[in-house]
Amino acid sequence: MTDDWLRLASLLADDPDVAAAIGGAGAGADLRDVLVDALDDGGALAYMEWSDSGPELAEALAQLPRVFRAGIDPDEVGDVGGSLEDAIVRADALLAPQALRVLYLDEGSDACPLLVVAAADIPEIGDLAARVGLVVRVFG
Repeated sequence: MTDDWLRLASLLADDPDVAAAIGGAGAGADLRDVLVDALDDGGALAYMEWSDSGPELAEALAQLPRVFRAGIDPDEVGDVGGSLEDAIVRADALLAPQALRVLYLDEGSDACPLLVVAAADIPEIGDLAARVGLVVRVFG
């Protein structure tokens, strides 16, 4: 089971410290919490509130390493009025040419934690998440 967590960590973030946190977790540790904390510490996680909209999402996306490295300017996501989900769908369309997607990771709170992942990895991420008991979702 730990191998599934390690592989999932490597797909969710390019930062080797995320996988190292999983590998270094003690027996009995809640690996979901370890993963979420490591993703957050590594800057790969954008914590949103469901009440947020385009401007907040654009600001959060600009800080994510994969968005920054791809040279994507998320400003047009900030023009999206309406719900956070509408803004996420627009962000997906903006990220698609770079083969990236926005992924929601249910961490068991009222927040909306989002990651940007390689589009090609979505099926494997979904399979691994199901095996370890995580809920993930794409919007587009």
